[in-house]
Amino acid sequence: MLTNPHFVALLPLVLVAATAITVMLGIAWRRAHAATVAVTVLGLLLALVAQGVAWQLAPVDTPLLAFDDLAMMGGMLILGSTLVCAILAHAYLEVFEGAREEFYLLLLCAAAGGLVLAASRHMASLFFGLELLSMPLYGMLAYSFRERRSLEAGIKYLILSAAASAFLLFGMALLYAQTGELRLDELMTVLTETSGVWGLAGIALMVVGLGFKLSVVPFHLWTPDVYEGGPGPATTFLATASKVAVFFLLLRLVLYVPAFQGEWLRTLLAILALLSMVIGNLLALTQSNIKRILGYSSIAHFGYLLVALVVGDGLAAETGGVYLITYVLTTLAAFGVVTLVSSSTSGEDAAALHYYRGLFWRRPYLTAVLTISMLSLAGIPATAGFIGKFYIIALGVEAQRWWLVGGIILGSAIGLYYYLRVMVTLFMLEPGMQRRDAPHDWGTRAGGLVVLAVAFLVILLGLYPAPMIELAELLGGTPLGGTPLG
Repeated sequence: MLTNPHFVALLPLVLVAATAITVMLGIAWRRAHAATVAVTVLGLLLALVAQGVAWQLAPVDTPLLAFDDLAMMGGMLILGSTLVCAILAHAYLEVFEGAREEFYLLLLCAAAGGLVLAASRHMASLFFGLELLSMPLYGMLAYSFRERRSLEAGIKYLILSAAASAFLLFGMALLYAQTGELRLDELMTVLTETSGVWGLAGIALMVVGLGFKLSVVPFHLWTPDVYEGGPGPATTFLATASKVAVFFLLLRLVLYVPAFQGEWLRTLLAILALLSMVIGNLLALTQSNIKRILGYSSIAHFGYLLVALVVGDGLAAETGGVYLITYVLTTLAAFGVVTLVSSSTSGEDAAALHYYRGLFWRRPYLTAVLTISMLSLAGIPATAGFIGKFYIIALGVEAQRWWLVGGIILGSAIGLYYYLRVMVTLFMLEPGMQRRDAPHDWGTRAGGLVVLAVAFLVILLGLYPAPMIELAELLGGTPLGGTPLG
């Protein structure tokens, strides 16, 4: 029976869905880009406030969803990322030739899917949330369909995401065949007692499906092409909110489900983590496209995050929360700059590095934002990225996973080179080179103000991380009403 706490816990999801319906009806009645953005931003702000209120009542369970600390923090990051993407989309789509309002409808639907996925406690809600998150992304990535690369990005993500969903569904089918259960807690209770070959195969196939969504090696090949081709706001959402939702689901499974804590699975995750750290950074070295660099960088960063899943106890949940907060803020700032520079003219995004040569001499504050982002991604002190990297290394040392600690240090050393290369490019001035600029008044527009605010947060949390750490400490609690899954 649903009670008041249930309605409060469901309110953020209801508000996002209601906003999507309002936007759809508005499009049917009269197209107005500014009004659509205003409704979208207002709905997301209300959902963020409701999420904060609902967190006070956590944990609250429904048959399909578990509104615990994991789901609440995941929802905050997803809604915050979606809000930034909506504001950036306004600047990006102002010069877009064609229908613009449908992008916000797709964005809201994807955000709703992310909220469902982060709170899933049932196979049905897990798959529903994952598909509701993924399917709007096909349209968002191919939104600039007149550009070949954008259409290619949408088609690639569609085909490969469908293949990943097939792996996930097959894994679910094997787990159901083994246990006869679909609720994660009941399913894993049975699986812990009698895992069997089908149960182990089902878990492995689910890891493959979720590994694709996180773009960890060897399921990463789609990432640079999709990042490069997709419109700036769509790629920003894919790199932040989409991956946050999937990682929080995986974090819930690995940390709180006994069947996901077998040594063989931890070994598998450790191998995936090490490969992602090293290969992601090595492949980024040869790139001359900033979106591809950020794509390979995200592969490496989720390799670092997998260390929290490998350790699976102690400060693992808190470490995952801290690292995800720093990653999301830094990625929003970096892609925000790319989006602002790209939105000043029609055509494909300003992704090639040579467009950014000498940006400091034309847009110094924008250059400062991108420099801060690169420093944070590299884990340099006085940025939020340093706090996240410190937590990951400390967790590996505490668990005595020395080869993973070595992988983090090696990957960080390699990454420092290409992050510095991007920063040096911003200050190089070479006559005759092609260049792209943000509008001269970018800093007074909503998109510019949001990017500056995110960059300020990256520095603030690097110097004073206490609020972020206190927030992440909540993840150390036990989900699902105080009882571990299984």
